[in-house]
Amino acid sequence: MFQIRELEMIHWDFWRAIRVPLDAQIVTIVGPNGSGKTTLLDALRTLLALKCSGRRDYKRYVRNNRENYAWLRGVVSNPRREAGGLFPTLFFPATSEVVTLFCRIRKQGGDWMRQYAIAEGDVTLDAQTESTLQWLGVNEYKRRLEQAGLTPAIAEVLALEQGDTDKLCEYSPKALLELVFQVFGDKQVLDHYAEAKLRLKEAEGELAKMEQQLAQVGLDVERLKLRGNNYLEWRSLQDDIEKLEQQAVPALKYVEQWESLRGYINQFRGARKSLRQKQDELDALDVQYRAIAGGQESAQSQEEAARKEHDEAYATFQVARDAARDSEKTMKEAERLRQLAEAEHGADGVSLNDRLAQQRESAARLKQSIKLMKDERQELAQAQFALQQGRQPHPDFVNRMRAALDEAGIAHQLLTEIVEVRDHSWQDAVEALLAPYRHIILLNRASDRKEAFGIGQQLKYRHFIVPEREPVERANRNSILEVVDFKADAPGWLVGLLNRTQRAKSVADGEHLDGDWITRDGYHKERRGARDISARPGDYAFGEAARQSRLNETTRRLRDLNEQLLDDEGKLVELERDISALQQSLMGMQAVVQLAARQEEFAAVAERWPAEQQRVQEAGAAMAMAQASWDEARKLREEGRLGYEKLKDRREQLDRAVNTELEQLARQRDEQTRRVNDLRKSRAAMPDEVRSAERLRVLRDKYGSAREVQHMVERERERLAQMEWETDPTILARRDKVADDYNALEHDTHAHRNEVQRTEQLTDEARGAYINKLKATVREYGRNLKRLGELSGIDVETDLPHLENDDLILSQAGLTVRFNFDQKGMMGLNDGEASGGQQVMKSLIMLIGLMMDDANPSGFVFIDEPFAHLDIFNIDRVGGFLKATQAQYLITTPLTHNTNVYGPSELTLTTRKKQPGETWAPVIAQTRRRVRAPVTAE
Repeated sequence: MFQIRELEMIHWDFWRAIRVPLDAQIVTIVGPNGSGKTTLLDALRTLLALKCSGRRDYKRYVRNNRENYAWLRGVVSNPRREAGGLFPTLFFPATSEVVTLFCRIRKQGGDWMRQYAIAEGDVTLDAQTESTLQWLGVNEYKRRLEQAGLTPAIAEVLALEQGDTDKLCEYSPKALLELVFQVFGDKQVLDHYAEAKLRLKEAEGELAKMEQQLAQVGLDVERLKLRGNNYLEWRSLQDDIEKLEQQAVPALKYVEQWESLRGYINQFRGARKSLRQKQDELDALDVQYRAIAGGQESAQSQEEAARKEHDEAYATFQVARDAARDSEKTMKEAERLRQLAEAEHGADGVSLNDRLAQQRESAARLKQSIKLMKDERQELAQAQFALQQGRQPHPDFVNRMRAALDEAGIAHQLLTEIVEVRDHSWQDAVEALLAPYRHIILLNRASDRKEAFGIGQQLKYRHFIVPEREPVERANRNSILEVVDFKADAPGWLVGLLNRTQRAKSVADGEHLDGDWITRDGYHKERRGARDISARPGDYAFGEAARQSRLNETTRRLRDLNEQLLDDEGKLVELERDISALQQSLMGMQAVVQLAARQEEFAAVAERWPAEQQRVQEAGAAMAMAQASWDEARKLREEGRLGYEKLKDRREQLDRAVNTELEQLARQRDEQTRRVNDLRKSRAAMPDEVRSAERLRVLRDKYGSAREVQHMVERERERLAQMEWETDPTILARRDKVADDYNALEHDTHAHRNEVQRTEQLTDEARGAYINKLKATVREYGRNLKRLGELSGIDVETDLPHLENDDLILSQAGLTVRFNFDQKGMMGLNDGEASGGQQVMKSLIMLIGLMMDDANPSGFVFIDEPFAHLDIFNIDRVGGFLKATQAQYLITTPLTHNTNVYGPSELTLTTRKKQPGETWAPVIAQTRRRVRAPVTAE
C-alpha cells in the first residue's frame, strides 16, 4: 500500500495555512491535550475519505475558521506492484513515484460539500490548480483508493479512535478470520463465491419459477383458447348486427321513404288543386268586390247630396224660425208691457224683488243645463262621425292605453275589432255575454307581454291584456260561437266560453239543455245559477249591427238634444227679458211710456206675424222631406256598406286562406324537395349489393320493415349485453402468441435446467480448489504474527481453522490466536487475563501482521496514543517493535509521557494550543532525527 509523504491544510480548524512533512517511517505527533493532535489525524482521515474520530466530522473543522472554503492536500507514494499486470502502479494510470491527493471543501446552498482529485506527481496548490484538476465524487474517490490498497478493512482500522488501539484483540475468532481474509483479498473472492452460490440459488429459484410459469402458461393457453372461441362468437354476432344495420336498415328505410314520398306527392297534388279552386273563388269575389265598391261610392255620393239638401233646408228653416221667434218675442214683450202698465200703479216693490231673485236662479240653472247638453252634443257628434266612418268610439281610458301602446311600438287589437255577429237575432245575447270583455286588448306578438304589462300597470288599466292567441276552434252545434265570426286569432278561454254556452229560445227551452245557456234577450244560466245580463242597445260594441245600433241611438239622441236646446234657449231668453223688465220696474221706469214709445214697432210685428208663421211651416215641411230623403240615402248606403263589409271580410278570409295554402304549399314543396334529397342520400348511402330492385324486394319480403330489423338488432344487442363476451380483437393474436411462448418457454426451461446443473458443478469444483488458497493465507498470517512476536519477545501461537468446501463450515470457521507474555503461559485474545499494556501489544502485533502481506507491503497506520497504558519497559519494547516493521506509523502522544516514546520516532511534530484573542493556531513545530553517517574502518 502507499505511504504518506506530506500534508498541507488550508482553513482546517484553526490552522490558516500549514504544511507538515510526513516522509518518515515513524512520525510522532506530540502536544498537550487540545492542541490539535487528533485534528491532524482527522485531516488525514478526511483526505482519505475516512470517518473522523469520535462523533466528529469534517464539517466541524471547516466551520471553526468561519471561512467559506477549505483545502487538504497530501503527497503519497505510488510504488510499483510486485506482481505487475494490467495496473503496474497503485494509482495507475499515474506512473510517477508520487501522486498528490486533493480534498476541496466549500459551502453550497447553506451546507458544506467535499470533492476529491488525484494528480500525478507532486502538484502544488495555486490559483490554476482548481481548474486543471478532474474532480471526483466521494464514492468514485473511495474506489480509486481501494484499488491502491486502502481496503474497507484497513480503512476501518485506520479510523480507530483515540485510546482504542487495543480494539483488535477484542475481535472474536470468526471476526478475526474474516478481517484477515478481507485484508489479504480472500474475503472478496469468498464473497464472489458466495455471490455465485447466491446467484446459483437464484438461478434455481428462477428455474422453479420458470417451471411454475410454464405450468401457468399452459393454463393460459387453454384459457385463451376458450376466450378466443368466445370472441369469434361475439364477432359473428357483431357482424350480423353490422350487416343488418348497414344493409337491411338503410335499404328498408329507402323503400319506406319512397312509399312515403309517393303518398306525399299525391297529397301535394290535392293541396295544389284545392289552392286553384280557392284562387278561382277569390278572383270571382274580386270582381264582385269591385262592383260593390263602385256602388258604395255612388251611394256615398247620393247620401252626401241628400245631406247637403237637408242642411240647406235646415238653414232656411232656422232663418224663418228665428224671424218668427223674434216677432213672437216682440209681441210677447208688448203684451208684457201692457200687463205691467195695467198693474204698475198697484205693484208691490218687495214682491217684485223676490220675483227677480227667483228668475235669476232659474236662469242660472237653465244655463248650466244648456252647457251640459252642448258638451254631450259635441261628444255625440264626434261619435256619430266615427260610426259613420265605420269606427267604434272608445272611452278615454281605452284611447290613452292604445296611444301608449302605439308609442311603444306594440302592435295590438281590441276584441271589438275582430268579432262579427253572423246572426243579428242573437246580437243581444252576444253583447250580454261579451260585455265584461269589450275593452280587452289583444297583443299581436306574445314577446311584447312584459312591456305591455308594464304600461298597463302604469296607466292602471283595469281590463285584460292578453298576449296568448290561438286559432278559433270549430264551433259546437247550437253554441254562441256558431253565430260569431272572428277575423283573427282570439284568446282560447274566450272562445271556449262562447263554445260551451248554448243558445236557448226561452227559459223553458233552456231547462232541457245541459251546461251553460243564454236566451236571445240575455237571460244567462251558468254553474253559479241564472240571471239577466242583457245590455242596452246603445251599449252594443260587437259587429256591424252594434255599430249601426249605436249610430241610430247617437242620431236620435242628437235630434232630441237639438230640440231640447231650442226650447231651453227660448226659455232662457224669456227669463232674461223678465229679469230685465223687473229690473226696470224696480228702477222706476213706466210701462206706459214704453208702450207709447214702441207702438209703431209692435204694430208692424203684429202685421207680419201671420206671414212669418206660414214661412216657418213651409220651411219645416221642406226640412222634414230633406231629412227623410237623407235618412233613406243613409239607410241604403249602410245596407250597401254592410254587404260590402261582409264581402270584404269574406274576401280577406279567402285571401288569408289562399296565402296560408300558398305558404303551406311552399313548405310542402320544400318538404317534398327535402324528401327527394333524403331519398337520394339514402340511396347513395346504401351498399352497392342492396341497390337493385330485386335485392330490395327480397329484403322487404324477408324482414318486412326497418322497424322490425331494428327490433332484431335490439334483441341481438340485448343478448350481447346480458352475456359476458370477449371483445378484445387482439385475443386471437394473444392466444397464438401465448401458445408460441409456451413452446419457447418449454425449450428455455429445459436449457436453463441443464445450465443450472452445470454451473453448480463448476462452482463447487472452483471453490474446492480455492480452499487451499485460504489455508495458505491463514498460514501466512500466522507466520507474520509469530515473526512479530519474536521481535517483541512474545510467544504467539495460531490454531489454523478447519476449512472445507462447505457453506456451513466456512461460515462457522474462526482464527484462534494465543499470546505468552514473560513465559507466564498462553492467553487468548480477550480472555481478561492480560493487562492494559499487553492488550496494546496484542493489537499492535495483530495490526502490523495485517500490514506484512507480501502482496501488499509497507502501508501506513494511525495509532492514537498507543503508549497510554504502557510502562517504560513496554514503551521501549513497542518502539523497538515498530522500528523493526516496514510500515509507516503516525503516532500521537501527550507531553506527559516518558521521553522514551520519542525513541523510535524519526520525525516529531509538535502541536500548540491557540492563544486567547488569536484568530489562528500556531504552526506545527518539526523535529527530525539526525541521521549519523556510517563509520568506516581505516
